Amino acid sequence: MAFVFLHIYIAKQPHNNTQCFNYMNTVNSQIETKTLQRNLGFKESLALNMIDMVGIGPFIVLPMVIQSMNGPQAIIAWIAGALLAFVDGCIWAELGAAMPKAGGSYEFLKESYGKFSFGKIMSFLFIWQTVFQAPLVIASGSIGFSQYFSYVMPVSLIQQKMIAGGIVILIFLLLYRNIKDIGKISLVLWITVIGTMGWLIFGGITHFNYAYAFDIPAEPSVFSSLFFAGLGHAMLKTVYSYLGYYNVCHLGGEISEPEKIIPKSIFYSIAGISILYCALHISIIGVIPWQQAAQSQFIVSTFVQSIYGSTAAYIATILILIIAFSSLFAVTLGYSRIPYAAAKDGVFFKVFAQLHPTKHFPHISLIILCSVAFIFSLLFRMSEIISAIVAMRALVQFVGGGIGLILLRKRNGKTFFPWKMKLYPLPIIIAIAIWLFLFISTGIFALYGIGFIALGLIIYFIRAYSLSEFPFSVNKHHE
Repeated sequence: MAFVFLHIYIAKQPHNNTQCFNYMNTVNSQIETKTLQRNLGFKESLALNMIDMVGIGPFIVLPMVIQSMNGPQAIIAWIAGALLAFVDGCIWAELGAAMPKAGGSYEFLKESYGKFSFGKIMSFLFIWQTVFQAPLVIASGSIGFSQYFSYVMPVSLIQQKMIAGGIVILIFLLLYRNIKDIGKISLVLWITVIGTMGWLIFGGITHFNYAYAFDIPAEPSVFSSLFFAGLGHAMLKTVYSYLGYYNVCHLGGEISEPEKIIPKSIFYSIAGISILYCALHISIIGVIPWQQAAQSQFIVSTFVQSIYGSTAAYIATILILIIAFSSLFAVTLGYSRIPYAAAKDGVFFKVFAQLHPTKHFPHISLIILCSVAFIFSLLFRMSEIISAIVAMRALVQFVGGGIGLILLRKRNGKTFFPWKMKLYPLPIIIAIAIWLFLFISTGIFALYGIGFIALGLIIYFIRAYSLSEFPFSVNKHHE
């Protein structure tokens, strides 16, 4: 709240204050003379998307998915998650190709709902969520990393916290550089991801046991309410593992030929990761009985140990930690561009709009997000964080984005979009229906998500009233 009132206070200072006016002109001119560099090609964009999607998530949630579905038929949840990623990816591809700017959803919501009207509310709500959600997501990944690290070397709770905080610091140091160098790093990390997943899948195929893989229990029935309840809980975990297919949209201002590369990298990454996840699931339950897999804390390590022995299991765990680190690298990169875009637009603190004087990246945004994530990594645990993340994002970012695209199509026509989805608006309808199903499946966290949005609306209206902005603005703007 203190930040909100500080923002209001600065904005309401008299405009005839020469010193303040000259200072703001100097800041604005510095911002305008520096722009993000479009140095990311298709390979780098695809790599960043894929390493964002494959973090510690699938290696932690795989036993949870099997447990929720009560058997090897849990692959249905992985396929359903891929379906949601594909239909929702159609929305992101169409919006991203039309508006390739830093900030992703911030820009999409603002333009879709009207940048002088309801778009101000929707984009503010997204930034409001991101300020709290982004550091939590980064921290959760670092905490998951530290917990999985305990397979390689037993550590105390305090040591786990030290590892989690250290990972955030290391991510910051790697990202504090020019985007072209980051693109090269992402390719190396991407090769590690694909190589590790390929090794795990090969091990499963060469040691596959059909009796384990198709040991499907009679209950629950596919059409029973219990089945769909289990599917909802399982999909929360699989969708969490797929999240990140839109990361390239947050980096839209740094991608060359975005009208081609953004849609292409979204669908290629979804297709590739879907195949890898489904193949990994089949490989594991074809080697380890699903009853045992559902209870395993380190499922992949156990899987590799049963095939190749303890030494190989340690190597596999280290590779998984590298994959988790790679994902945090991509996630932090994408999130750091969102406050930058909002600040550059004048709706968030101007300090976030600053670019590094020589490396041309939003260094202040990166510093602040990583600092908060570092604190969160020392304070919080991983309990129920997946449901909380889905509940917080579903309504504004995903359902709001789908409805926004329909509004934007109606207002601007199809010619506004260089890439257009097939069977419009069917993919949007399917995506919204699945997101609402998942939102309800989060249970109590759905109420927390609604409450968080309500609090954001209160803060927005206080700020808007003080600054005479929509819906309290005097001057009328035309979209």
